[in-house]
Amino acid sequence: MNLFNVIKVGGQSLAIIASTITVALVTAYVLGYKILKIPANQAVLVGVGSSICGGSAIAATAPVIKAEDEDVASAISTIFLFNVIATVIFPTPGNLIGMTDTGFGMWAGTAVNDTSSVVASATTWCSMPGHDPNLALDLATIVKLTRALAIIPITFVLALYKTKTDKNSDVKFSLKNALPSFIIFFIVASIVNTITNSLLADNEVALSCASSIFSFLSSAGKFMIAMAMAAIGLNTNLVSLFKNGKSPYS
Repeated sequence: MNLFNVIKVGGQSLAIIASTITVALVTAYVLGYKILKIPANQAVLVGVGSSICGGSAIAATAPVIKAEDEDVASAISTIFLFNVIATVIFPTPGNLIGMTDTGFGMWAGTAVNDTSSVVASATTWCSMPGHDPNLALDLATIVKLTRALAIIPITFVLALYKTKTDKNSDVKFSLKNALPSFIIFFIVASIVNTITNSLLADNEVALSCASSIFSFLSSAGKFMIAMAMAAIGLNTNLVSLFKNGKSPYS
């Protein structure tokens, strides 16, 4: 993906991302903690996991709020369950209501939890007849990774809150833990693609060769995402999921 397109699409989606994250976090707090009486840390983890970036957000937030292992396990199992459901069902209603490739890309990038599930859902959409083979996937990926950047301010605010409310707390904000490595690699790949296309614009042979390499890497990436989703499924115990309690799934 071209870096300038990434910046453009990411900027256009900021308002949607900010509003959906706010609604999701408030809902998790009010419905989960206040109404369903889910433990506070568990409600926070489910909230950040569903609104920002699934397992990555939970992993970054857990040490900041000093969550117990049971809270982390319950939150991650909840997120993974809905990841699987979203990956399978999202393309169908999208088609039924006549979504465009652009609309579905924005929807999947905003609503599906983990990055891998966003890519899987958008890839399924792109493979369906009548759809552009890459547009929805590109948009969904950009929107999702822009959304994932919200981990940084959220964990920073939680660290400040934890420190102020617990005078004995030694919680410290860590940019390294808050910034998922896949975002860095995504930006690096976009920069490489942008610079390569710019430098080779006047050399058709070299540009064609570079495009072939990037196309192969893109196909390899989709295959690896498919393998990752299969691995998650093979390691998911449905009985254990429901043993963790029904409240987080609400």
